[in-house]
Amino acid sequence: MPLIPEEPQIHESVPGPRATPAAGRTAPTPRPVPGPGPRPAPPRGAPASSVRPGKPGPAAPPRGPVAAPPAQRTNSPQPPAGEPGTAAGAQLQLIPAPADGAVDAADEAVDLLLDSGRAPGEILVLTTGETHPWAAHELSFGEASYWAQHNAADDVFYADAAAERATGRPVVVVAVNGGSDEVTAKALPAAMARAGTLLVVCGDPQRINAVLGANA
Repeated sequence: MPLIPEEPQIHESVPGPRATPAAGRTAPTPRPVPGPGPRPAPPRGAPASSVRPGKPGPAAPPRGPVAAPPAQRTNSPQPPAGEPGTAAGAQLQLIPAPADGAVDAADEAVDLLLDSGRAPGEILVLTTGETHPWAAHELSFGEASYWAQHNAADDVFYADAAAERATGRPVVVVAVNGGSDEVTAKALPAAMARAGTLLVVCGDPQRINAVLGANA
């Protein structure tokens, strides 16, 4: 199933934690997220529970208020399961990025998702190649502590795409940052199965489409 890159326009869901729609209302649609760009770090000194995991390093100054998405997009209908461009009811988006920029693109996607109101615990980030810096850092303290954070499900979690212990979340972001075609061919369908409402794939469109086409 070839993936089609989309323009980095905003059509995600209403800001704020996702809630079950009331009877008679249409559920909001997750919006695509932007491509690679500078990724601001969390404010220095912020409580651990409110800080999204990120690459180790000094924190940047806190950002200003984030504007809410336009009101006309807040009630966009969610595409039904089985519609082209969806997997298991999840909206699918491809963000073009080279292998060495896929992690940065994924981090930027996570930033926008959080800014738009997604709860950190709703997001899972997977890598097909080199481990994400946050995951590598946390694994240095031992797997027990690392997977305990996954099970707590109160923050963004970063894992290897082949990690079977990583369970599904409403939003899954995949950084195709390396690995063989065989690894990618297994990682993408697995990520689709894990995504509840939105799957974002960051990588080389030609390679991703070639891998998926060869395994269709």
